[in-house]
Order: sequence, then structure tokens, then C-alpha cells
Amino acid sequence: MAPEPQHLRTIREFVAEELIDRQEYLDSFADAPLPLYERFHKTGLANWWLAEDLGGLGLGLADSVDIVSELAYGDAGAAFTLFVSILGTSIVELYGSADLRTTYLEPMARHGTFCATVGSEEEAGSELSRITTTATRHGDDVVLTGEKYFSTNAGFADFYIVVARSEAAADGYLAVLVPRDTPGLRVVRRWEMIGLRSSGTYQLSLRDCRVPAANVLAGHGLRLLEFGLNASRILIAATAVGIARRIRDLSMEYGRHKHVRGEPLTANAVFAAKLGQMETWIEVMRNQCLAAAREYDTLMATPDAAAEFRRQGSLRSALTTKLFCGQTGWSIAGTGSEMFGGLGYTTGSIIGKLVRDMRYIAIVEGGEDVLRDIVYSRYVVPPTKRI
Repeated sequence: MAPEPQHLRTIREFVAEELIDRQEYLDSFADAPLPLYERFHKTGLANWWLAEDLGGLGLGLADSVDIVSELAYGDAGAAFTLFVSILGTSIVELYGSADLRTTYLEPMARHGTFCATVGSEEEAGSELSRITTTATRHGDDVVLTGEKYFSTNAGFADFYIVVARSEAAADGYLAVLVPRDTPGLRVVRRWEMIGLRSSGTYQLSLRDCRVPAANVLAGHGLRLLEFGLNASRILIAATAVGIARRIRDLSMEYGRHKHVRGEPLTANAVFAAKLGQMETWIEVMRNQCLAAAREYDTLMATPDAAAEFRRQGSLRSALTTKLFCGQTGWSIAGTGSEMFGGLGYTTGSIIGKLVRDMRYIAIVEGGEDVLRDIVYSRYVVPPTKRI
């Protein structure tokens, strides 16, 4: 058996020092970004996926699965904050100019900072083709105007990838890199979520935000977003693995101390069967995340990864992995909550927090019905009969 990578040992030490036993603080909706994210940067692992030529560690998505699972074991909101920048950075890495890569990604590797992807709107959540934010060419600049609804990390990001409609573009949509200090860009509010409360999700307003036309990324804006979502969806699924592992361990600990009919709950056959089922699901979830991540890594290593991802868009493995882990993780959370009886339905028990955190898997970056529809229309309906 190969020795465990040093980066996983470092992650576990961080989780033990910064996340475990700090649930009240992490669930308190404290000001974002939390100071612990700066301390994570000091581990040398912040933005671990950034390429080595940008000053990053160059770890692949398969390595990221276990990193995210370990972080989510401590706190899912912290895990989400620390990996969701991969959505925007991967788009810039493949579809941005060499100058954009150097100017915006190298500082992220150096300082452990964040970016945010800005797509959704009040009337265009799952149907991003309905977005009304506009990108208009003015000489050597592009001017963006619109209201954006949900964007994680946007309150403290270095830059944004904004998806907008453009009548001048042949395909109708652009993805534009917008620096944080661009005049006319304003954070409207931070949403108060029921879970992942150590992360920050924001509403943004763009009013005549002028950026150089060179900040427009190469390709159909919605298609580029589809590509970026592959990595983040797989890692959202990996979050479910970490939360589920924590639920399993807490359930086992509770079962050792809780007595029923004079015996520890762990001696009860029904309890044991439920824990065995949990372990089975956790193993399958992790393996599915790894399989999807390895497919992504293989495509990223091809000579023309940008063209291949532009052609494929949303990978079936990314869609189905998020769907499966969202559904299975929710079943595990429900089982864990039931095991704790009345305590499992109180705010005083960590199980209640884990249930709320687990629910995000099925909602963020495409709800389950949305993803099922994409899987059906792209991978079930025969190509000759697709609309």
C-alpha cells in the first residue's frame, strides 16, 4: 500500500486544529471570510489545483476528492469556500489569454485568495439562457450591466467571471473577467443560508462596469460555464463524502454510550445494519467521485483540452456523480438524524448542522431535477431525436 500523501496529513492537522469542535462558531454566520482561511493559506495548500507554472501545486481533481472530503469532515462550508474557486480558475486557465492567466491566477497561488463565478439571476437560476445582464462593446472595452443573484465568495474575491448576454457575439453569450475594484461593481448583500454558514454567498450589482475587451474569454459564455461546473460539481459531491463520514463516526460514538434494553446501541442488530449500510454508501460515493475526477484529469491532460471540453460541455460523470452523492448523502443524513432520536432534531446537536449542510449537495450548481433533465436530454434521448 502506498504511503499517504503529505498533503492529506497536513489537511487533517488543519481540520483538527481549526474545524473540529468549533461547530458553534462555524455555524454562527460570522463575518466572511473567516480568519481561518488565511491560516489555511499558511499550510501551503490554498488553491492546490492551480498549475505549477502559475506557482501552484498542480494537484489534480482526483487528489482533490480526498482533500475536500477531509475538509468537509470538519466543516462543509469551509470546504466549499476553499475549493469553489476552481470553477472560475479552470475557465481562465483554459480559455483566458496568457496575460490573464499570469495577472490573475499567479496572485491566487501566491496569496491563497479567491475568485467568484457570477451567472445566476433572479429570473435565470437554472435557465441561464434567460440572463439579462448585458455585455456591450465600446471601443477597446466591454461594458457590463445587470443584477446577479447567487455567487459564493463574491464578497471577498479578487476577480469575477461574469456570464452576460451580448448581441454582438456570434453565439450570444460571453464570459468576462471583471477585477474586484472595477467601478460600478457592488456587493448588494450576503445571503443568510440555512447551511454552509461559514461560507459567503452574495448578490451583486453591475452598473456600467467597464473592462478591457481582452478580458473576454474565448468561447460561448454558457459553454465555458458548463466546463467549469464539471470540476466544482465533482468536488461538491466529494463534500457529501466528508459529511457522511462525520455522521457515521458521530453515530458510532453515540451508539457506544447510548443504552437500549440494558445494552449499548452498537450491540443492536438494526443499528449495526444501518451503520453497515452507511459505510457501503460512503465507499461507493468516494469511488464514484474518484472515477469522475480521473476522467476530468485525463481530459485536462489531452493536447487540446480546451477544444475537447468546449465540445463536451457538461460531462455525464460529473452530472451523475453529483446527483448520486446528493441523493445518497441525504439518505445518510436522514438515517443519522433518526439514530439520535429527539436530539437529532435539535439545534444543540451537531447532527442538525450536518443535515442542513448535506442538503446543499442537491441544490447548489444545479438542483437535482435540473441535472436529471440534462442527463435525460443529452445522454438518454438518442442523438437523432434530440431537439
